[in-house]
Amino acid sequence: MSAQRIALDVHAHLIPVEAPLASVPGVSWDAASEKLVIDGHAIGIKALFHPEALIAWMDEQQVERAWISAPPPTYRSGLDASQAEAWTQLLNDGLAAIATAHPDRLAPLYHLPVAHPELAARIVRERAAASEARFSMPTGEPGLMLSDASHAPLWQALDDVSAFVFLHPGEGCDGRLDPFYLHNLLGNPSETAVAAGHLVFAGVLERHPRITFCLAHAGGTVPAVAGRWQRGFDSGRPGVDTQVEAPAKALRRFCVDCIAHDDTLLDLAASVFGEERIVFGSDWPFPMGVIKPHEQLAGLSESRRRAIFCDNPAKLMG
Repeated sequence: MSAQRIALDVHAHLIPVEAPLASVPGVSWDAASEKLVIDGHAIGIKALFHPEALIAWMDEQQVERAWISAPPPTYRSGLDASQAEAWTQLLNDGLAAIATAHPDRLAPLYHLPVAHPELAARIVRERAAASEARFSMPTGEPGLMLSDASHAPLWQALDDVSAFVFLHPGEGCDGRLDPFYLHNLLGNPSETAVAAGHLVFAGVLERHPRITFCLAHAGGTVPAVAGRWQRGFDSGRPGVDTQVEAPAKALRRFCVDCIAHDDTLLDLAASVFGEERIVFGSDWPFPMGVIKPHEQLAGLSESRRRAIFCDNPAKLMG
């Protein structure tokens, strides 16, 4: 039996090295060796520089379209507003150029510098005026909280254009996660839950219902703690505003990708977010992703695979 087509991949990464990235302080690019270094971090996966490699993988796995976003460490959390504006424009212009070269297969998720919400809001307005309102944003950075009132202009700008926003974990700051690859294995899913928690308990999703927030990695640890969040709300724990929408209801405003690496965890994600809210994401080309979806998701029921591969993404694409 032939593999089922996948209508959309919401979680695929590329770095547009054709943009003049090396002109920026802190960044170097050696075209001969394909070595990109950003703020001392060498990018080891060269497929990130090759859109044609992504297209070839899509053909092999029968993925029809992908929404491409820049990965960490391109987030560069330490930049001031002026530097962040210049860097973000390079990233976004480069992603747009890649998509323009492959208009039937790729579309950009424009990067938003979350540490500078006024700048990010302006980018939303400018990009949405010229193309589809689809964006990617780090879940947060050390010391930054998405519930902070300074982000209100960004949420309003995104709501005004009914934006899709892919939330991807950024830089962690807990030294206990240095061993055992724990920044990825534990830090990433935890960072996603922190971001989601701030959006839920601050009532951001309720106030801005036209934003479609999509959480990476099946929502991280959110499905495991959703019941605890609701209990804290129901019992009026200190600091919990019980006048906002209850967590159990707010969580069903998110959509999530399918990168759980465990079929039973996808069952839990479906119970928390809703069957219709899980979409396909690969995390291409990273080995922690769903790089062989027809093998890695073979244990799911046919109806769930169809929902993740086709039906639910179709709703995102309109």
